[in-house]
Amino acid sequence: MLALALAHACVDVYQGSVAALVPFFVSERAYTYAAASGIVLAASLLSSVVQPLFGALTDKWAMPWLLPVSTLVGGAGVALAGVGGSHGLTLLVVAVSGIGVAAYHPEAARVARQASRGSHTAMSWFSLGGNVGFATAPLLVSAVVATGGLRASPLLVVPALVGAVLCVAALRSVRAREAAAPAGEAPVGTAAAEDDWPSFLILSGAVVCRAVVFTGLSTFLALYVRERTGGGEVSGTVGLFVLYVGGAVGTVAGGRLAARHGRLPVVRWSYALSVLAVAGVVLVPGPLLYVSVALTSAGLYVPFSLHITLGQDYLPRRMGTASGVTLGLTVSIGGLASPLIGVVADAASLRVALAPLIALPALGWLLLRTLREPGSAPESHS
Repeated sequence: MLALALAHACVDVYQGSVAALVPFFVSERAYTYAAASGIVLAASLLSSVVQPLFGALTDKWAMPWLLPVSTLVGGAGVALAGVGGSHGLTLLVVAVSGIGVAAYHPEAARVARQASRGSHTAMSWFSLGGNVGFATAPLLVSAVVATGGLRASPLLVVPALVGAVLCVAALRSVRAREAAAPAGEAPVGTAAAEDDWPSFLILSGAVVCRAVVFTGLSTFLALYVRERTGGGEVSGTVGLFVLYVGGAVGTVAGGRLAARHGRLPVVRWSYALSVLAVAGVVLVPGPLLYVSVALTSAGLYVPFSLHITLGQDYLPRRMGTASGVTLGLTVSIGGLASPLIGVVADAASLRVALAPLIALPALGWLLLRTLREPGSAPESHS
C-alpha cells in the first residue's frame, strides 16, 4: 500500500502540473489566456471523461500492466509540453498525458482495494497519495521551469520513472501474496454480489455535489480570502494552503473514522458538517474565515476515499467503472460549474456567487440518507 500510495502521488503530480505550467506558457510563448486555459481543459476534461471508459475495459480484462505504462505516458506528455513552441503540439502532448492519467486510476483503485484487503484506513492512505501529488505539482514545476525555462520540462519525467518502478514493485508484492493465500480464498472485490446501480447513481449524485463545492472554492478561494480579510496575495495563498492541508488531514481521518463508525454514517456526518463550514466561508469575515476553510476542507475530504470503496461495493462486478466515475467523471462535472460561478461573480459579487455552494452539501446529505451500507468484506484495522 505504501508503494501504491507513493505511485499515486507520482501520477497525480501530472494532474496539477498542467495548470502550474500556464504562467510559463503565457510569459515565454506569449499564449493568450484563452489558449493557455484550453491546454488545461484538454488535460483535465479528457482525463476525467475517459476514466470511466478505461474502467469499463478493466472490468472485462485485468490490466495490471496499465499501472506502470500509464504512469510513463502521463509523465512523458507533460515532459514534452515545454519542447517546441507549437500550440497544437503542446495541446496534443498534454492530451496524451491526460489519457495516461485516466488509464491509471481505475486499475490502480482496483489493485489498491485488493492490496488493502478491504481496509478503509489503507484506502485513505492511497487517496492521500493522490492529494499530495496534486498539491506538490506547482512546487515541482516552479523548481524545474523557473530555473531552466520551458526547455527544462523534460526533467519533469522523473516522477513518472519513479512511479513506474513503484507500480512494478507493488504489483509483484500483490501477486506474491495471492500466490501464498490459502487455496479457495478469493481476493477482496471478487464476490459474486449483484450490481446495485440505483444506489451507485445516488452516490454519484452526492459526489458531484461535493466536487462542485470543492472545485468552486479552490478556483476562487485565493481571491475571496483577500477580499474578505483585506489582506494581500499572501492571505490568499495561506487560504489555499489551509484548504489543501485540511484535505490531506480529512482524507486520512476518513479511513480511521469509517473503521470505527462505518462508512455511510461518517460520509453523512461529513456532508452535514460541510453545510455549516461552507456557510462559515461565505458569511464569516476576518481571520475566522481560515477556520471555516479548514473545516470545509476536512468535511469535503473525509469521505473522499470512502466514495471509492462504496462505489466499488455498489458495483462489485464493475469496480473499474465505479472507480472511473467516482475518481474522474464526477470531478469533471464539478469543474464545469466553475465558469458559472465566475459569471455570477462578474455580474454581482464573489460572495453572492459562492453562496449557492452552501446548499450542495445539504443536497448530498439528503441523497446519502436514502442509501444503505452495501455488502462488503470484513473491515481490516491494519
